[in-house]
Amino acid sequence: MSEIESRGYVHPDVLVSTDWVSQHLQDPQVRIVESNEDPLLYGTGHIPGAVEVDWTRDLNDQVKRDYLDHHGFQQLMRRLGVAKDTTLVFYGDRNNWWATYAYWVFQLFGHDQAKIMDGGRIKWTQENRPLSREVPHYPASDYEAKPRDDGKIRAFRQQVHQHLDAKGRLIDVRSPAEYSGERLHMPEYPNEGALRGGHIPGAANVPWARAINPDDGTFKPAADLRAIYEGEAKLSPKDDVVVYCRIGERSSHTWFVLTHLLGYPKVRNYDGSWTEWGNLVGVPIER
Repeated sequence: MSEIESRGYVHPDVLVSTDWVSQHLQDPQVRIVESNEDPLLYGTGHIPGAVEVDWTRDLNDQVKRDYLDHHGFQQLMRRLGVAKDTTLVFYGDRNNWWATYAYWVFQLFGHDQAKIMDGGRIKWTQENRPLSREVPHYPASDYEAKPRDDGKIRAFRQQVHQHLDAKGRLIDVRSPAEYSGERLHMPEYPNEGALRGGHIPGAANVPWARAINPDDGTFKPAADLRAIYEGEAKLSPKDDVVVYCRIGERSSHTWFVLTHLLGYPKVRNYDGSWTEWGNLVGVPIER
């Protein structure tokens, strides 16, 4: 049994260790994908052979607020040289917060041959593993993308209204200051993004980073995660859960934890999040 398997996750196979990645750097069936908050970080050094997926340039529509469409995703996968059976391994800065965001977007298109490198950049660099500035170029593939499916793991504002009416469970993964309405963004960021502060009524506040070990960025064992989400937030695997943050990136991390590590079957990420809800006219807000 591997160390990751020993932590008691429902789906431990969605995580791989830095050792596993090191052993698969030359594996043609594996593509390592770095996705960061800092757009300059990849250029300073990345895992050898890793490609970059930039969340603003590659994952988002460049005109309207939405993700790339079927054609855009297909072109992205072809450019990265990814085939249907290629295993993608995502990692990045900020304790894999942006890596899980990219992972979540890829799941909208059904590419389930995907994993997260436990610990992300912080663990890789702590272990003094090699970094490269060489940008790899792989032969273009003929990847045929599935249509984007927004129905299973994504929530829109009208669905959040319906969720409220049904008294469904909501998890606000932002900082306590954002949740209380004291701030509109995290403390180290400009205090902007919405006209009103607070949280969606009935939402429990469980900051996303509580799920990781701050020393090395790895995920906490399942027992610790259940103590947080079930013991404190009173969630149950039977619940229909909607998670949100400011623009859907931090909440994708919590979506990953609940869906894959704890095995909750119905978790949706409201990517409109507080930049939408906090700017809407007439919606209910609690402080």
